Amino acid sequence: MGSPPHFYKWATRSLPWLAGLAVIVFCVGLTWGIGFSPTDYKQGDVYRIIYIHVPSAILAESIYIFMAISGFISMVWRAKIAGMLINSAAPIGAGFTLVALLTGSIWGKPTWGTWWVWDARLTSTLILFFLYAAIIGLHSSIENKTKGDRAVAILAVLGVVIVPIIKKSVDWWQTLHQPSTFTLTSSPSMPPEMYLPLLVCVLGFYFLFIFMLTNSLRGEIISRERDKSWVKKQFFKY
Repeated sequence: MGSPPHFYKWATRSLPWLAGLAVIVFCVGLTWGIGFSPTDYKQGDVYRIIYIHVPSAILAESIYIFMAISGFISMVWRAKIAGMLINSAAPIGAGFTLVALLTGSIWGKPTWGTWWVWDARLTSTLILFFLYAAIIGLHSSIENKTKGDRAVAILAVLGVVIVPIIKKSVDWWQTLHQPSTFTLTSSPSMPPEMYLPLLVCVLGFYFLFIFMLTNSLRGEIISRERDKSWVKKQFFKY
């Protein structure tokens, strides 16, 4: 799968299945959570934005970790596909981070009385968005794609330190933001009628990311390999 031609063939076959799975799970999760989960006794119906906000925030962190791992592979083993993965994942990660920031602001207005506070969790998430933007800008500013891959790989690996800071910010500092919804050391504070659709939403967002990444990576491969014989055979068979 580290070979661009093999990955392209796998991606082409898998995309319809990935798209169908992403749409089904994504729609089921959002419909279940927003339409059928019970009303919260404190926040009322405004809490339902959690079914978009929390999965987006989780994906924002997960995608950056994925990019850091890809960056490490690119630096150590010089795998061409790893560099392409960073370049393809960065805009998607930036998008999820922006959605998390926007939905958090919308949720914060009725609950905190303000659209934005310089809370540790919010500020560190904003820094994560700037890191995504820096990776996108850095790669696009370097004409040599191989050198660009190495540069963004280093930035991705160094910048991953922001993820544990985001995760632990509510524990290390006194913040307005509530503790993490998902933890490995304690049971969820939400009832199953609210928690289960949230899990489905998170799963749907992950499938959506996999579909988007696969589709984006196909385009990246063709763009970089357009002068190779296998690409010419693929698009100019006759």
